[in-house]
Amino acid sequence: MATPLHAWNLAPKQAIALQSQLAKRLELTDRIDPVRHIAGVDIGFEDQGATTRAAVVVLRWAPNAASHLAVVEKVVHREATRMPYVPGLLSFRELPAALGAFEKLAVTPELVMVDGQGIAHPRHLGVAAHLGLWLDLPTIGIAKSRLTGSHTEVGEARGDWVPLTAGDAVIGAVLRSRAKVKPVFVSPGHRLCLDTSLSWVMSCLGATKLPEPTRLADRLASRRDEKRTPAR
Repeated sequence: MATPLHAWNLAPKQAIALQSQLAKRLELTDRIDPVRHIAGVDIGFEDQGATTRAAVVVLRWAPNAASHLAVVEKVVHREATRMPYVPGLLSFRELPAALGAFEKLAVTPELVMVDGQGIAHPRHLGVAAHLGLWLDLPTIGIAKSRLTGSHTEVGEARGDWVPLTAGDAVIGAVLRSRAKVKPVFVSPGHRLCLDTSLSWVMSCLGATKLPEPTRLADRLASRRDEKRTPAR
């Protein structure tokens, strides 16, 4: 499924330089096929961080059907962790296992939601953006905490949001996905604009603050996992 972009055995300085190059290839306008399946992605760790555990859950997108957002496939892929934790370089630590999980899927999703950052990243290449380039699929980052940028206070009602900015650029949205609960940080990854990303996240919300694809992936990835830094 994935077209190789680069080698993974990079020193941190090389990885940082590569992030800046890859970010120029991101498409932040909509290029998305009719959506029939949505994948949720999350990453955890086992064996005191020595093993990366990638979880992908695929749901059927059928808004007018009784089985709306029904799970059609779950995949867990484990492999040796390739890079130690380096702030801002989490995609180089986590994506090899995520790509391994996608290779096991029988169903190819048209949209991917990732527990992590899209372009809301110091070099505009969070894990969702990086994964989108590898897969050439529309991706959205939904993070539980802010990695970079600033914002004003967001309203308390479900659906309220304010822009997340870095200088003069809007890099995401701070979304109150559940009333009076801490907001999530939504940013496009690849092949989507911010408005469309927000619309998809809102459309996939259930009873919790996370959209169903990443909520289910989070549950699958967290079994026997170590806590890892959530801002990616």
